[in-house]
Amino acid sequence: MNFDDTPQEAAFRAVAREWITANAPKQYEAELAKASLGRFALKGANVLDVAKAWQKKKADAGWACLHWPKEYGGRGSSPIERVIWQQEEGVYGKLSRMFIIGHGMCGPTMMAFAGEEHKRKHLPPLASGEKVWCQLFSEPAGGSDVAGLRTRAEKDGDDWIVNGQKIWTSGAHYSDYGILITRTDPTVPKHKGLTMFFLDMKSPGVDIRPIKQANGASDFNEVYFTNVRIPDSQRLGTVGDGWNVSLTTLMNERMSIGASVATGFSELFEYCSGLMLDDGPAIEDRNVRSKLANWAVRDSGLKYTAFRSISALSRGERPGPENSIGKLVAGSMIQDIATYAIDLQGAAGVVSSPEQAELAGKFQAMLLRSPATRVEGGTDEILRNIIAERVLGLPGDIRVDKDVPFNQIPTKGRA
Repeated sequence: MNFDDTPQEAAFRAVAREWITANAPKQYEAELAKASLGRFALKGANVLDVAKAWQKKKADAGWACLHWPKEYGGRGSSPIERVIWQQEEGVYGKLSRMFIIGHGMCGPTMMAFAGEEHKRKHLPPLASGEKVWCQLFSEPAGGSDVAGLRTRAEKDGDDWIVNGQKIWTSGAHYSDYGILITRTDPTVPKHKGLTMFFLDMKSPGVDIRPIKQANGASDFNEVYFTNVRIPDSQRLGTVGDGWNVSLTTLMNERMSIGASVATGFSELFEYCSGLMLDDGPAIEDRNVRSKLANWAVRDSGLKYTAFRSISALSRGERPGPENSIGKLVAGSMIQDIATYAIDLQGAAGVVSSPEQAELAGKFQAMLLRSPATRVEGGTDEILRNIIAERVLGLPGDIRVDKDVPFNQIPTKGRA
């Protein structure tokens, strides 16, 4: 592949660079450059407010969700123009983390399954950051088995009444809308009785409870539904076809997470370049260099695999199971890199205070957050199964409950 800009691409890059230079919130540049997975805060400012302001400014100038159609708030750009924009946006792109679920998962699902009226109403404010969306899939009893969900939706005239619980819902506490998968028919096998909806997160009966994490943050939430009423017009796809709808969300999720996770390699390389070990500079130590070389190859592979996926989208294809590879590699890589960096810090590695720790405790924060990366969007085990079965064509796992009606699957404690 030739990654040199064509004349048209060079012209696009110049225009994008000029606009970013003139409009970016430069007062936050230094802090954004230091922000890492696990610790993302701005002194004297609310990150969400800053992110929304930057996203709205981009949207007003036609730079939001570049690959989306113009009528839905995008620019109608090519995949390579999207890549160029991300390259030029640099550290300011970290502000887009607040919208990754809406832009990368909910938006594509709405485009594929919502009615035209809803798409034109909800997608532009989603693209501009005025409305934040979340994804309500995981449940306490289901673990990694999304199809094992118990949140139920029962038809009541033109509405559906929803009762149940979701967990690990990222950003639910500041989201305006969410997409929700429910069980509408427990008498059929678990994958066949599901239906997807979208809803207003301020609806009566929705109770959001943030979860305190090991790194001190509360990015995840429990969400309870008690007789929540959702109009049938907000159903995505047909009744009972929620699993197929969810695959669009899940494939986009794995592509978004795998392509966007900062693995920490550049931070580690910079750290090793200035670190002195007992026998000299770390960068001259053969063991350190071997580790860095290994991670450099993986980091490069992740980047170009993401480019390949974007090219597939440009051909109108749905993100495929191969995107699980990027998510699987990125999740373990950030954990390994953070662990190695802390080992190099020696006794100082136990200090995580931003005011006292080396590099403001960046690697400590990354390590505490990294287990969640390996769980969200599909655990390592689930991803390995997907890669084995759908990419490599290996025999599938034995699933004894595959054709059993959901309400006949024996489960301890089931009511």
